[in-house]
Amino acid sequence: MPTPDDRSLDSYNYDLPQELIAQTPIEPRDSSRLMVVDRAERRFEHRVFTDLLEYLRPGDVIVFNDSRVFPARMYGVRTDTGAKIELLLLQRRSPGVWHTLARPGRRMPPGTTFELRGGTVAVQGEVLEAHDDGSRTVRLSDEDRLDEIGVVPLPPYIQEPLEDPERYQTVYARERGSVAAPTAGLHVTPRLLEKIRRHGVETAFVTLHVGWATFRPVQVEEITDHEMHAEFYTLSDESTETINRAKREGRRVIAVGTTTVRLLEYAATLGGEGGTDTLTSGSGWADIFIYPGYEFRVIDALVTNFHLPQSTLLMLVSAFADRDLMLAAYREAVNERYRFYSFGDAMLIL
Repeated sequence: MPTPDDRSLDSYNYDLPQELIAQTPIEPRDSSRLMVVDRAERRFEHRVFTDLLEYLRPGDVIVFNDSRVFPARMYGVRTDTGAKIELLLLQRRSPGVWHTLARPGRRMPPGTTFELRGGTVAVQGEVLEAHDDGSRTVRLSDEDRLDEIGVVPLPPYIQEPLEDPERYQTVYARERGSVAAPTAGLHVTPRLLEKIRRHGVETAFVTLHVGWATFRPVQVEEITDHEMHAEFYTLSDESTETINRAKREGRRVIAVGTTTVRLLEYAATLGGEGGTDTLTSGSGWADIFIYPGYEFRVIDALVTNFHLPQSTLLMLVSAFADRDLMLAAYREAVNERYRFYSFGDAMLIL
């Protein structure tokens, strides 16, 4: 059970100097730093990402989220006033109808019409509904042209332009649908993947499309009152069997990224024939919220980045490693001048 401190939003704060927020990706990808957190010994090591191999054992299964970021950020104008607007497409609800974030939202009530523009392409739209959380449901006239006018959305704390949009994709990204990258995987290179396999480690790929649930701020003092938005996932029969077999045989399952954790742990709650520790394949909407007190059913180790204060992602890793140890690790990372957030360094929690 979570303690009162574990349930308090203020308990997930830490001090981060602005200059430690990474603005550009490091090259090559796998030359980033790696903090290793040993939960049993409550100690830290400072390595580089290619050293990940030293912590993997033959027989481990390492699981990656292969979702691909799509050009979800759109710019345009209101048709009545000509005022500039911005949309972030979150989820497709039905043909032509999208759940979005709109800026400036207060100036886009239901009935507002607008035009999204990119180069010589224009798409017409209308706000259908305004939601209590500030999001909007909109109808768009021509979905086939959206990729021509949209841009890959970078997080708001990244101010530097990205020269190569592919650098905000993992090298194994395949399934289009995310509005933000599963950033723990940004450190992985094809060469490192090959070395992992040669080491006797099995690889499995799953899909969870990163949506608003991942970065939506927690705005309640008691975190158990926070409502997670659902994100679409697909778990293939092949990956399910690979992971289930490892669990039956007592081998470790290592998740790359918190999105992978949420998918696997959600699928474990669906109750397959092998019991609660067995994954169930399929697709659907995962809305699991993991915070201290949660009992993990699938993962044994986790590769992750450094997360924003008071975020659901920091709460998830605090559930896996315990909050005091995780906050101590973050203080250590600040002292050692690690790079934070999407283009930052990585952490391995064992």
